[in-house]
Formats: sequence, structure tokens, C-alpha cells
Amino acid sequence: MIPTQASGPTGSEPVWWQRAVVYQIYPRSFAEHVADGHQPRGVGTLRRIIDHLDHLEWLGVDALWISPCFRSPMADFGYDVSDYCDIDPIFGTLADMDDLIAAAHGRGLRVLLDWVPNHTSDEHPWFVESRSSRDNPKADWYVWRDQPANNWMAAFPPGDTAWQFDEPRGQYYLRNFARQQPDLEWDVPAVEAAMLDTLRFWLDRGIDGFRMDVVHMIGHDVDVDDPPGHVAAGRSHVPRNDVPKTHERLRHVRAVLDEYPGHRTSVGEVYLLDEAAIARYYGHGDELHMSFNFRFFWAAPTAASLRERIDATLAQLTPVGAWPTWAFSNHDAPRHRQRHGGDEQLARVTAPSLRDDPSSILHV
Repeated sequence: MIPTQASGPTGSEPVWWQRAVVYQIYPRSFAEHVADGHQPRGVGTLRRIIDHLDHLEWLGVDALWISPCFRSPMADFGYDVSDYCDIDPIFGTLADMDDLIAAAHGRGLRVLLDWVPNHTSDEHPWFVESRSSRDNPKADWYVWRDQPANNWMAAFPPGDTAWQFDEPRGQYYLRNFARQQPDLEWDVPAVEAAMLDTLRFWLDRGIDGFRMDVVHMIGHDVDVDDPPGHVAAGRSHVPRNDVPKTHERLRHVRAVLDEYPGHRTSVGEVYLLDEAAIARYYGHGDELHMSFNFRFFWAAPTAASLRERIDATLAQLTPVGAWPTWAFSNHDAPRHRQRHGGDEQLARVTAPSLRDDPSSILHV
């Protein structure tokens, strides 16, 4: 990730996240643990991240983004969370995370976590209770229907319906991702309150912000079908989910972040392929601080194509004082060099060109 020196959206002195070098750490593979009978060999741990902080500081890193490390059955490498307020034992303990935060802060490094608000694991206690009957206290915490409510397709496996029949309850639940990842029902106020409490749990421990996984999905309109051609092509509902009520929820999320000092921040994975739609998720400075730009991500690696996407994005964000981010790669896709045929010269030319544009987190 490359820093860009620039002033704030309104010409003010930039806050830390507007010019930070943010280093993503996938804890499972970042630094292998030496087997000691507790953690398996070949899996990275939080303590091993601590061991590398001096190196990361030397590299010029300003912040660490830790990919999912919450307790999880690991059906989707941690994006199926069974406890938002604990660390999975393969990575260590809650005390290890506290030590990591303290050690990072002691070096002037900030720490961001991956927050997964759209869905939980099917082993999360909330879902275990919800599926147990139709009249328990959490019966409505997930999206349940007697029949599939629409024609939506799941993100994976490709071709799967987004509606999963559940034998214990005798109904279908919505799962826009794997069958082990039931979607939360954010229309229920208790669900929103519980998820906001998970943010406070980590903010109270000193976390500096969150990458928010498919955060545009926390609003659903299940009464609306996807276009037949979209479904016939086997495409998931995810890039079509753009519901107005999501924005009120993001304002509540932002209000929680703003309760804390130190410019706590958010960067949304808003997987919409339209710059105007992405711009709406910044609100009026009261929703997301930043959002990844997937039109740019998938643009052809030519100067004209990249310039077109940059201009289209800035045309939407600049008038509202919003802060762009540019991404060539992430953990869900091969690096751009491999996607474009392994051309090293092309990779070297395209990456530095982004330094000329105001932005924050740049994945190269």
C-alpha cells in the first residue's frame, strides 16, 4: 500500500488515515508459529505479528489492517464469525490482541480490524438460538421465509441459490455467501444494537478503525428480484444490493466511531460497480470515511481506462468532500500483475501513477 501526501477533502490539515501506509496482514499466513502443542505449525499468530512490528515500523508502515481473527469455524477463512468479541484460538487469545494493540501503539502504529456485519457463522450462538424455533427471543435475528422470497443467487458456490433450507426450523434463511454464513436481519433494532456493541467492544480496547466487509449488504429488500439475465448468467446478488435504508444504519455506525477520540476510521467494502452509488455511502460526512472502488479495481490496465475511472470517481466524490481509495488487488483476487498476464513492466508503471491522485489506502 502506498501513501499519498495530500491535504484533507476541504483543504484542511489531513487526518492520519488520509495519508497513511496501511499494511494488510492475513494472520493465518503472515508469520508462521513454531508448534508448541497449542497452535499448529504453519499458521500465523498474533504474537508472531508482535515479533515483526519493528520490521513493519522500519518499512514506514503507519497502520496495520488485521484480516479476520475472531473466533470462527473457518468455513470462509474467518469471515464466518462465531464470536465477535473473542480471538480464535488458532491465532492466540484476547490478551494477545491487547498486547498487539499496545505494542503497535507504542511504536506509533495504528490497528484496524475486519468487521463482518452482514452475516455470522451458522455456529454463532445467535443463529443457534434463532434456528431452534420460530418463537425464541432471537427468532427474527436472521432473514427467514417459508419459501425463497426472490431469485437471488449466492456469491459462492457459483450457481447456488441465496436461500438455504434449514431442517431444524423448517424454513429458508437468506445467505448471500456460503451456506454457513446466514445473513443478519438488520431491520430488527436488537440486531443493530448488538452489532454496534461489537464495535464498541473493540474501540474500548483501543482499535483505531475497521475495514467493513460488504457493508452495503446490511440493508436488504427481499421483495425485489434480480433481472433474469443477471440470474441466468449465474451472478450473485451482491453487486446489485443498494438499498436506501442501509444509509441510516451507516450513520449509526459512524456515530459510534465518532464517540471515540483519535479519528477512528472506517473503510467500506462497497461492492457496487457505479461511482455515483459508491459516493452515496460517504453520506454527508456522516457515513463511511472511505470506500473501496471496484470499478477502478477491474478497469483495463491502460492509461485511458484508469484515467476514465479516476475522473468518474473524483467527479462524484470531490463535490461532497469525500475521500477516494484506489485498489488494484486484494485478498479476494490475484494481484494485478498476475491478472494482466504477469507483465512486470506494466505493474511497475501503473502502481506509481496513483501517487498523483489524492487517496488513502492503495492496494498494489
